[in-house]
Amino acid sequence: MTVKELVKLAQQGNEDAFCTLYDIHKDRLYRYAFYRLGNAEDAQDAVSDTVLSAYTDIGKLNNGNAFSGWIFRILSRKCAKYIDEQVKRRESVDIESAYNIKAEGYIPDGTLTDVQRALKLLSEEDRELVLLSVVGGFDSRELSKLTGMKAGTVRSRLSRALAKMREALE
Repeated sequence: MTVKELVKLAQQGNEDAFCTLYDIHKDRLYRYAFYRLGNAEDAQDAVSDTVLSAYTDIGKLNNGNAFSGWIFRILSRKCAKYIDEQVKRRESVDIESAYNIKAEGYIPDGTLTDVQRALKLLSEEDRELVLLSVVGGFDSRELSKLTGMKAGTVRSRLSRALAKMREALE
């Protein structure tokens, strides 16, 4: 059964069809959220929130073939919300005095993997491109539609971002 057919069934209230859609995407959704948010608990929460929103709003999806991009856009917004909440929490704790250093750019030892550290070197926009490409599995044409950038721009930015990460990981 195709994704488009599963979406149509899910829109008609078939929970098994929606569960199958979730099974197809769950690993990529979780990996994306984990690398974007930096910890397992927030990643699980963001994916859960995303799945709930997708289940509730699946009737609004016009093109069943666009399900992957649609659910990743939902997840991207959920992750942005979690990041905003983290920033607000950090501001309320006054992280600069807590660590006695500049908060910007500080990464405590042992809290991030090498890949996460390399991702932190990228701009938010480039980090999003890398995660959607590598973890989400989207090609430059699909990324172009998701981000509103031209496909050539996506390819060049993605290439530069990956090169920057490669250099940091060496």
